[in-house]
Amino acid sequence: MIETVTSITLPADETLFIRKQRIEPKEKSGVAKRISIVTGIHGDELEGQYVCFELSRRIKRRMDCLKGIVDIYPALNPLGIDSVTRGIPAFDLDMNRLFPGCQDGNMTEYLASRIVQDLSGSMVVLDIHASNIYLTEIPQIRVNELHERELVPLAAETGVDFIWVHGASTVLESTLAYSLNSTGTPTLVVEMGVGMRITKSYGDQLVDGILHLMKKLGLWTGETAAVRKPVISKDPDDVAYLNAPAGGIFVPVVKHWECLHKGQLIGQIIDPLAGMVVAEVAAPMDGILFTIREYPVVDEGSLIGRLLCKKACGHRWEER
Repeated sequence: MIETVTSITLPADETLFIRKQRIEPKEKSGVAKRISIVTGIHGDELEGQYVCFELSRRIKRRMDCLKGIVDIYPALNPLGIDSVTRGIPAFDLDMNRLFPGCQDGNMTEYLASRIVQDLSGSMVVLDIHASNIYLTEIPQIRVNELHERELVPLAAETGVDFIWVHGASTVLESTLAYSLNSTGTPTLVVEMGVGMRITKSYGDQLVDGILHLMKKLGLWTGETAAVRKPVISKDPDDVAYLNAPAGGIFVPVVKHWECLHKGQLIGQIIDPLAGMVVAEVAAPMDGILFTIREYPVVDEGSLIGRLLCKKACGHRWEER
């Protein structure tokens, strides 16, 4: 069933609708157990679109196995998706900096407040993001340390490769996840893939994980795939940030999520006009490359990648 979460009249004599698909079990138990899948807050992050489609398809194939409500919100920022822009067009606003919003505020604040109201009370919310157009990320869940105790066990059931527990910061307080977590609705932030693209293998991995989580929560009784045991990092020193020492064109020589040894070459920054190598980027420690530059043009200081240290990788280092 397609439902309208909220709508608002636009200046150009049009109406903006934010919609969700609600999938309910055939036999209602009277207990409103619910999981919510959210994506499309940023219009240039499309990885979640495939996840919404595939999860819906799999559930509808085995409706007899569904024991709770699944709410799927593919486009919280439909104007951004339609115009391929990260924020809300015309307002030049990042929607994920507006929560929890205000019922009596301006248009964007009102939309944000209605979204929070509709999602509140879910057993768990998965807020799915992609990286930007510059970087590729492995499937990971980022958890604010304020909510670590509740969220890490849930995140571990989703089949992502990496759970990154990080500290609080001022900007996080205006995100959808922070607003929901701080009011008692557990919300997991998924980051995976690259902006403006769909990585099907990552999407399939996450759908497997969502169904696995639903089974753990008593919302699903069907068969689920075995999920991966994630690497969990809580220490800021576990992660090394790799920045470009010079501007030019970055050409990687290693693969994403590859084990690297200290000093191993990750890529070169070249000058096509002069036909020369301007700089080389090497691993500062033993670890696994979980972020890598996708867009080749770099300036001095541009992020090239992130490396998770060998000690934090644990079983994954041994497996690889």
